[in-house]
Amino acid sequence: MIRLDIPQRGIIELYHAVFDVNGTLAVDGMPISGGVDRLQALGEHLSLHALTAGTHGNIAELERTLGFPLHMIATGEEKLHYVERLGPAGVIAFGNGRNDVAMLRLAAIGVAILAGEGVAIDALQTADVLALGPVDAIDLVLKPKRLIATLRE
Repeated sequence: MIRLDIPQRGIIELYHAVFDVNGTLAVDGMPISGGVDRLQALGEHLSLHALTAGTHGNIAELERTLGFPLHMIATGEEKLHYVERLGPAGVIAFGNGRNDVAMLRLAAIGVAILAGEGVAIDALQTADVLALGPVDAIDLVLKPKRLIATLRE
């Protein structure tokens, strides 16, 4: 668990990190450099969840590389329901696509990630924070004062 006390916003206790895969943790089906080490560090504090439509078809390879299972989810509505089941008040969600908008909005904190596949304008406008790649995004959580400084009013 990671506890954030954000001035004028209150206390947020995070238990889960939910990631879109393609465009967020991977580009063209290949994990982004440096992300795996950060994910392992984050996994010491939060349960990790990766959601994918399997666009590039290399699910087993990505699971081995990332070190945790991927959940096959094709639509934004399915991603929304996944976050609902976890309890959105304890979720930080990461994504870059239009199908990530609903989960970014519902999660306690939504992080849009700009990497090689770009970021949908809807995802950018819905997120609480924009990060330049998964390493910076995960570091926001591993170094929570960054999030506090960014999200305070």
